[in-house]
Parts: sequence; structure tokens; C-alpha cells
Amino acid sequence: MSDAPSPDTPVTRAAPDDDGFARALRGFGPTGLAAVLVILLANGVFVSLNGALVLLWAWRSRTPWRALGFVRPASWPRTIALGVVFGAAFKLAMKALVMPMLGADPINRTYHFLAGNPGAAPGMLYALIAGAGFGEETVFRGFLFERLGRRIGTSRAAALATVAGTALLFAAMHLPDQGLPGAEQAVFTGLAFGAIYARTRALPLLMIAHAAFDLAAYALIYWSLETRVAHWVFR
Repeated sequence: MSDAPSPDTPVTRAAPDDDGFARALRGFGPTGLAAVLVILLANGVFVSLNGALVLLWAWRSRTPWRALGFVRPASWPRTIALGVVFGAAFKLAMKALVMPMLGADPINRTYHFLAGNPGAAPGMLYALIAGAGFGEETVFRGFLFERLGRRIGTSRAAALATVAGTALLFAAMHLPDQGLPGAEQAVFTGLAFGAIYARTRALPLLMIAHAAFDLAAYALIYWSLETRVAHWVFR
């Protein structure tokens, strides 16, 4: 059995040492909304800063980490293996099937400078694992699902709205640097990861899968395999 709470179980409760500022951070007044905005914009300052700020928000707002999806898997080896396989396979399916149907360029022009460029590897590995795997999943699944769940509830309709809304916001955050193809891909990944999170309320699998997805994308760019994979089905 997983330690993940049921989606319908309220998990954010006031701690014995609760205070006014903690309640304000959990609320939806100026303080609570400002916290959300700062967290959403923080990644533009430093990669993975948004995820770290979510943990700071959880500590100061007296919000249990499990309310944000930080739960222990029943089996770490199985979760890691499943996350790696799912994330890499998902990326290959997007590259070979979905993106060609949307008319996307086989070459990721934004990150094409990574092709055969070992000097950029350390920074990219940090960005993909800490920034995407940890930071983006902590924010767009754990944090935003908690915030929206407290605001609009956890009914089936509310869950669908949360999955769709967070996917669109996730796509919008990818638009400035990756353009329309990056945003289109982010819609699909946001919907998939969001649907899984709505069901499981657990982040470990999604963090691993997200990192594996992006690492597979990086491998395709680095070894100049993008066009070959994009033409597996559509030539």
C-alpha cells in the first residue's frame, strides 16, 4: 500500500502552533495569492527555485508535505523503474507520433545548440533533473493541485478542471522560450502527468518520469536523432 492520501481526504489541517501568517499563506487573500505568484515566477530567477519556495511555503504555512504529494512509494525500485520507462517511452511517442501530426519541426531549434555539445551537459542535467523533474512537478502538480483543491474542491468536475487548468498554465510557461511546439507538447505532458497525479496524489513517480522524459529529449538532441525518430511513422 502507498502512503498517498485519498484524493477526497482533506489533508491540510491547522497545526497546534498555527498562527495568523500561516493561515494567510494557506488562504486566498493578498498574502496567499502573492505567494502563488512568486512561486510561479521564481524559476525565471533561478532553476528549481520555485520548488524550493514551495517547500518553504509548506513549512511556514504549516501545510503537511504529504498534502503536496511528497509520499513514500510502496517500492522505490519499482517506482524508479516504472518512472524511467514511462517517461522515456512517453517522449518517444510524442516525438514519433503526436508532434509530427501537429506539424512540428523535427528539430528542436531552441535547444539545437546542445547537439554534440558536452560542455553544456552539466547545466542541462541540473536543469532537467532539479528544475523540471523536481521543480515543475512540485509546483504544477503538488502545489497547484493543493491550492486549487482547497479553492474549488475535489469533486470529479473540480478535478477535471484542475487537470486542464494546470496543463494550460504549464504550456503557457513553456511558450516564451520554446514557442508553439514546446507549448503544444507541454499541454500533452501536463494533461498526462496531471491525470496521474489526480488519481494517485503522489509525486515520486511523476518526478522520475518527468526527468526521464526530458533526459530522453536531451539524448535525442545531443546525438542528432530527432529527425530519425520523428520519421519513424510519418515520412
